[in-house]
Amino acid sequence: PGDNVGFNIKGVSVKEIRRGNVAGDSKNDPPKGTENFLAQIIIMNHPGTICPGYAPVLDCHTAHIACKFQEFEKKIDRRSGKELEDSPKQLKSGDAAMIRLI
Repeated sequence: PGDNVGFNIKGVSVKEIRRGNVAGDSKNDPPKGTENFLAQIIIMNHPGTICPGYAPVLDCHTAHIACKFQEFEKKIDRRSGKELEDSPKQLKSGDAAMIRLI
């Protein structure tokens, strides 16, 4: 799921670029940080239940970073994406949801 992409930049050495660096148009629309983000997740294998406040380490491509589940916006069907429950209090293995992370 997803692709890792490599590219070269004229005048920039491979040794100057490290894991986790972000590329963008620094003059017209530079990359910006964010306070939080909305993510679609599936709980693959977890003992017990997960509630807001849980802080897992997320793996996104080659980055590994701790985030906190701030709120569960809605539980959704894994296959269709249709909303099953609004603002669920907890999630368990097999559940899919749209959640706000900080």
